[in-house]
Amino acid sequence: MSDFLMAILTIATFGFGAIVSGGVLTVFVCVGLIPRFAQETNTANRLITYENAVILGTIAGCIGTVFFDELVKCGGFGAGIGNVVLVVFGFFSGIFEGCVALAIAEMLDSIPIFTKRIGFKKGLTLLVCAIGIGKALGSFLYFYFGL
Repeated sequence: MSDFLMAILTIATFGFGAIVSGGVLTVFVCVGLIPRFAQETNTANRLITYENAVILGTIAGCIGTVFFDELVKCGGFGAGIGNVVLVVFGFFSGIFEGCVALAIAEMLDSIPIFTKRIGFKKGLTLLVCAIGIGKALGSFLYFYFGL
């Protein structure tokens, strides 16, 4: 790829990442995810740090997705480093997806309403953990074995 096209792609990727990060931050603020993290960790004085982390993480994710092959080549790493990067990225993406899903479910009060309707009285924590473990196991089976 020519240097000119690479420069255009870099500028476009950064711009699109900035736009997407604005949308992601808006959703997080609307569902109350960032204030909830700050409240649960007793770090409300660092709310701006959380917001900046979301913005920078989204931009880094966009750049990493578009330029993954070039980033691996520039680092001088062997072919095996790509799998390590994918595992780490997948781990943090799963945490991200789970937090967003639980924040939306909590905002809509879907879990308390569901448990009340089916008469579920004890073991709600175990149920939520089982859902998370099942999702992680299903993702692993799908991506590792192609099932």
